[in-house]
Amino acid sequence: MPSATPSATPRLGIRSAGNVRQLSAPLWDSHFLRACRGEPTKRTPVWLMRQAGRYMQHYRGIRSGRSFLDLCKDPAMATEVTLYAREWLGVDAAIIFSDILVVLEALGLPLAFAAGDGPTLSRPVRDAAAVHALGDPIKAAEQLSYVYEAIRRTVAGLPADIPLIGFCGAPYTLAAYAIEGGSSRQFAHTKTFMYGDPGAWHALQQRLVLTLIPYLNAQITAGASCVQVFDSWVGHLTRADFIEFVQPHLTALVAGIAPGIPVILFGTETGHLSDLIAGCGADVIGVDTTTDLSANWERCGGPGRIAVQGNLDPCLLLGPRERLLAGADSVLKAAAGRPGHIFNLGHGVIKETNPEQAKALVEHVHARTQR
Repeated sequence: MPSATPSATPRLGIRSAGNVRQLSAPLWDSHFLRACRGEPTKRTPVWLMRQAGRYMQHYRGIRSGRSFLDLCKDPAMATEVTLYAREWLGVDAAIIFSDILVVLEALGLPLAFAAGDGPTLSRPVRDAAAVHALGDPIKAAEQLSYVYEAIRRTVAGLPADIPLIGFCGAPYTLAAYAIEGGSSRQFAHTKTFMYGDPGAWHALQQRLVLTLIPYLNAQITAGASCVQVFDSWVGHLTRADFIEFVQPHLTALVAGIAPGIPVILFGTETGHLSDLIAGCGADVIGVDTTTDLSANWERCGGPGRIAVQGNLDPCLLLGPRERLLAGADSVLKAAAGRPGHIFNLGHGVIKETNPEQAKALVEHVHARTQR
């Protein structure tokens, strides 16, 4: 595949300047990566969080008789569901099929996914001794080789101009899962740990960062041309808590990612934190459904300083087609055609979604934004 060195430094990014990994010319000039750099595009790029999943019959067929973790750990099957969803929907980027919690399993925490109950970690981290007992970060990243193999296979199967997004969970969200032992609404154990033993909390965050940096960089080496960091639960924190307990570690994570590879930071209910999250050095800020896209973009620095991704309510995919497409138009109106907007949902596709709705949404965004 021919290789092209960018002719100019990207306009955006604390971290985009400097040594840029050589990408093929079609990838470098793709709608998605141009938008990540804040450059004009011939149409607004679109992809959907959780675009490969239970709402698709193809995925359910592949998954039949297998556990979710088995599917994540099978590079051939992970590749197939990733490629199928990308091609069927016609989106402008693929995202590798995996889960944020495989990192915690690699660090030594027993992980299971029970039908209808979500993930469980049967040995939660509740004190400094448990933090100390976690596995070695480098060895943990090495154990995730099945993710890298899935990325290599997926990149080989993608069109030349379609980027692959790698991802991980953010240090705060992974720590919350590890401490709670699964999902939570109030995060009582997490905040008790964080407030009661700040030293152990920061040690846990550092251990996670030291695992996530080689993990993401190995994904990039395998072929990912963008990475997204999911901080799904950080919106439950105040600004003061974010600054004290999260920001230094999220900043360190972003700084450790290979230069020239766009980084997207996404969290839910984070409108009150968006400027702080942007200050961690990302190229793109993901905007959830509850946050005004235009106002949030300006708060983070605006077009020319940072790109933005979002933010259609995924529940609109469950309703009438007219309302869905009107909602998409509202998001596009908020973005106002400014360079640096990536159309996405404000959270992942819901399992009850009719796939035809998702496909119609992608086609609508493409048609409405031809320039």
